[in-house]
Amino acid sequence: MPREYLKKATLTAQSHASEVHDTVKTILADIEAGGDAKALEYAVKFDKFEGNVLMTQDEIDAAIALVPEKLKADIRFAHDNVRRFAETQKATVSDVQMEIVPGFVAGQKAIPVDAAGCYVPGGRYSHIASAIMTVTTAKVAGCRHITACSPPRPGEGVAPAIVYAAHICGADSILAMGGVQGVAAMTYGLFGLPRANILVGPGNQFVAEAKRILYGKVGIDMIAGPTDSLILADSSADAHVVATDLVSQAEHGYNSPVWLVTDDRDLAQKVMELVPVLIDDLPELNRENASAAWRDYAEVIVCSDREEMAACSDEYAPEHLTVQAEDLDWWLDRLTCYGSLFLGEETTVSYGDKATGTNHVLPTSGAASYTGGLSVHKYMKIVTWQRATREGSKSIAEATARISRLEGMEGHARAADVRLAKYFPDEQFDLTADG
Repeated sequence: MPREYLKKATLTAQSHASEVHDTVKTILADIEAGGDAKALEYAVKFDKFEGNVLMTQDEIDAAIALVPEKLKADIRFAHDNVRRFAETQKATVSDVQMEIVPGFVAGQKAIPVDAAGCYVPGGRYSHIASAIMTVTTAKVAGCRHITACSPPRPGEGVAPAIVYAAHICGADSILAMGGVQGVAAMTYGLFGLPRANILVGPGNQFVAEAKRILYGKVGIDMIAGPTDSLILADSSADAHVVATDLVSQAEHGYNSPVWLVTDDRDLAQKVMELVPVLIDDLPELNRENASAAWRDYAEVIVCSDREEMAACSDEYAPEHLTVQAEDLDWWLDRLTCYGSLFLGEETTVSYGDKATGTNHVLPTSGAASYTGGLSVHKYMKIVTWQRATREGSKSIAEATARISRLEGMEGHARAADVRLAKYFPDEQFDLTADG
């Protein structure tokens, strides 16, 4: 049977994108021209904060003193997991070399970028975990300078727990500035900071659009939209657990899509009954976000079998993909497009969002069809090198000269010719493009 939509979204992640683009473009141009003063002007306007924007060590220590010891222990636990996973990832990339032809060696080096800018959301929610995810991986990669940037609260500054997390994870500077102005400050090297080579971290649609526009002037982890999650569930799934997981991700924001794909109509209908009840039980802000996300962006899809479910999931290429179904190994082997995969009821996106060690900065809006999420590798440049003996360069030079002439690139050919003439003056070479 064809896919059946028991619930269809009325909006998409691209809704209202043009309005955001125009606003962000204007702010970035103003800050690039006006520097520190213009960034501070926007900070007062949007952050409603007039305190010190580049935190001093005394301010950092004072914020850390406000964090309860139990929360500090949880942050250290999560940091340790993320650090160890990042170290394992880094070990998969090594400096290598090989002999292309006798006497001609080529190699690869992995070099960390010099300065990283890590954006840590702090508006609706204090994203402590984002500080852990972004700063820790930059530190493990070996970045020389790491700036953590987070929106301050009016009259208070950056949330103390974010300050603590950024500090213990290795941030060299903490910038109390949010939104487009914070992203711009890191990109342009304002307030005495080094210009960022890469910007990473989640944010609202204005932060995401700023990164999109700035890409090229600075590297970015990915072009991201609102967070999204898809659950694949069969008749063995617990409807209450499925519904709870959907709601847990819908609370991210009013425009955060959640999708259920199943081959069991009874399960689908039960989940659709449970979700509104679970949303109504959330605190006010969470309830408002989840309610709007479920109303406008959520979908419930019934498929004929698990192969059709998997094909549907791959088309959506979700940021977070949960499987609550039998034969988990089959799903692991079959699924190909997702930011991070959560296999079985015993794990959940919330675990990955906070503490398991895998990174929660992931591709959204279908980008998982061509890229993975933030990892230690994103901060590293994989560069190549080569060196040769004169004898080793001979066959390479001959091939280069002939290929270049065939392409019509005489200057390239002559760069090979001059070496052959210098190194092998007594030899004759056929360096024409003729057959």
